[in-house]
Amino acid sequence: MGGQYRITGDKYPRMRPPRRRGRLVLVVTGSVVVIGLLSWGTLQLVDVFTGGGDSASAAGTKAGCARAATPSPSPSPAVAVPRPGAVTVNVLNATTRGGLAKRTADELKKRGFTIGEVGNAPKQWDKKVKGAGLLIGPGSALNTSLPVLATQLPTAERSTDAARKGAAVDLIIGNGFRELAKKPDADRALAALTAPRPAATGTKGC
Repeated sequence: MGGQYRITGDKYPRMRPPRRRGRLVLVVTGSVVVIGLLSWGTLQLVDVFTGGGDSASAAGTKAGCARAATPSPSPSPAVAVPRPGAVTVNVLNATTRGGLAKRTADELKKRGFTIGEVGNAPKQWDKKVKGAGLLIGPGSALNTSLPVLATQLPTAERSTDAARKGAAVDLIIGNGFRELAKKPDADRALAALTAPRPAATGTKGC
């Protein structure tokens, strides 16, 4: 070339793109991360197949069970019920069958109950009780005397009278009455009524 911008000499500048150092750094960093993840995954697989995590898992489970378990309370009676001898029973016949109240009262006495009045049912109940019987007592007898008497006639209905005075309970014999429960069955029911409840033992499965 001639003129003002003449190039002299035998060396020419090399025209090449600048080095991309940033891209190289990213590639190296990504490779390191990938290698690290592969190594970690390999170790996890080894632990799974060799049981390496069992001890830690077992320790955690035992610790959780220890926290969940609670001291077992002392056994307590299922219901705070009196002895049969402490229950006074009025035996009243609401049927047309004569002598039924006395025979029933005699049997209850043999089983340890205290017998009060024996006779015919009052007019409001006479010939009006269709079932085996009706047990009536004061409100305080709902979870005490009535359950005890019910062991002798489990099919009888139970009722309370808030206005009733005294602690005695009535057994009103109904048209469906045949006999009291067999004594062995009544004894088992009474024993179950007064038996202690099983105590809680903590978390199941620990």
